[in-house]
Amino acid sequence: MNAAPRPTSHQDLPSWLREGSKVYDPGRDTEGIVQFIGDFEDPATRRLMKSAVFLRPVGGGREWIVAADVPRPADGS
Repeated sequence: MNAAPRPTSHQDLPSWLREGSKVYDPGRDTEGIVQFIGDFEDPATRRLMKSAVFLRPVGGGREWIVAADVPRPADGS
């Protein structure tokens, strides 16, 4: 169990995590550009993710979603 609190609003997010930022997703070992940050309800499970981060690969491609505590600042950004 992860005891670290998860961000619950944009005010709780680190200043470097904002739409348009280039970030690193360690789960995928890749960088992405933040497209949107907000609440997301998975249509299949109906599970609500607070402050979900929608990422798109650098250079374009299919988006993926991570929790706000997952991305790290990308090197060189």
